[in-house]
This record gives sequence, structure tokens and C-alpha cells, in this order.
Amino acid sequence: MVKKKTAKWIRRSHRYLGIFLGIQFLMWTVSGLYFSWTDIDDIHGDHFKNMEYETQGFSGLISPSQLNIPEGIRSIEIRDLNGAPYYWVNKNQLYNALDGKVKSSINQEEALSVADNYMKDGLEVAAVKLIEDVDKHHEYREKLLPAYVISYQGADNLKAYVSAIDGKFQTVRHRDWRIFDFLWMTHTMDYEDRDDFNTTLLRAFSLMGLITVLSGFVLWYISSPTIVKLKKRLKTKR
Repeated sequence: MVKKKTAKWIRRSHRYLGIFLGIQFLMWTVSGLYFSWTDIDDIHGDHFKNMEYETQGFSGLISPSQLNIPEGIRSIEIRDLNGAPYYWVNKNQLYNALDGKVKSSINQEEALSVADNYMKDGLEVAAVKLIEDVDKHHEYREKLLPAYVISYQGADNLKAYVSAIDGKFQTVRHRDWRIFDFLWMTHTMDYEDRDDFNTTLLRAFSLMGLITVLSGFVLWYISSPTIVKLKKRLKTKR
């Protein structure tokens, strides 16, 4: 039999661990429920996008070998900027695909044209803004900057982001994505970058959660009337 003092210590430890971990356990449960009940494509904002859009074909383009690039071409992509073709070369420079002129960045009108191509019809633009830097908690993080943010009217607080450097449509952000992002942060317990699943805090809480569950099983074992009766019978038979 476990001594009363030991049983009392286990019970007290279990209780205080439960109180300490309870809020985080609740957040894990709430976030897990939200993740399992939401469509990830909706979170990505696919229902706001023109999923059938394809870049138009261009003719009369100059050969990439005619571009004045001393280091040579390692990679190249085509960009449609307001109906004009551009080469995005070596992931660092735009060139007009008709005359080879260098383009340092895109303008607001071109950003709107890119957004119009990738977003579904019927959305009304509320504002356009150029952002040059963001913090680690911004919804547009770890992507090319500067960028244009195109805000649309509506309760979803919908925003589309287009890179000002290469004119590429980057991403969509809306109300449900922001809820998902917040819950993801609480789920991973990465309150700095939000995407690290190996934080010390998460490991510590996971370990304490395991201890709490195991202490619960121990409490059941030492306090269960059935187990107590079974032990008495075994002692009697001996």
C-alpha cells in the first residue's frame, strides 16, 4: 500500500499541475477542434481566388541571351504586368521581355492588375498600400518585400499581397486565416515566429502534460476501491 503522505503528495502535485496546464490544454483542444473542422483550402483563401487563371501567351519576345547579364542566367520566369511581358531573372531582377530594359519595381497600377488576374470577379478594392517592412507577427511574413497590399471591402477583411520586386502574386489573407494563425500560434506555443514546433516551451508543457496524465493514473490505482479489494484478497490467499 502507498503511504498516505506519498498519496497526498501525488494528489496535490496532480491538482496543481492540472491548474497550471489547464489553460494550455484548453487552447490545444480548441485549436485542434478548429483545425479538424475547417477546410484548409478555405483557410488558404482559395474561395477568393480565380483558380482558373493562366498567364497569357506572349509573342515577339527577345531572346534571354540578349539581356546584359554578366553572371549569366541561372533561372528565368515570365511575368504579366498589366498586359506587358517581363522576365524575372535569377530571382533578383525584372527585364522587359520586349526590349530588355531593366525594371526596378512595379507600380500600383501593375500591382492591381496582378491582383485582378488572381482574385475572383466582383471584389471591390478599398485601398492599396505599399509596405516595406513587417515584424515577425505580421500576417505577411517571410515573403518578398516591399509589397503592395490590396484591401477589399467586406466583412472578411480580405487582403491580397503582390511583391513590388518581381510582380508576383504572393498570398491572400482574411478573417478565418487570422483566426487559424492565432490558434496555430497557441498550438505550437511559438509566440515569436509562430511556425517552430521545437520550442523549449512546447517541450516543457508536453512533458508536464505527460506527468499530469500519469499521476492521474497513479491516483486512480492507489485510491480505487476495486484495486484495494483485489489487493486484500490476494493477501488473504497468501
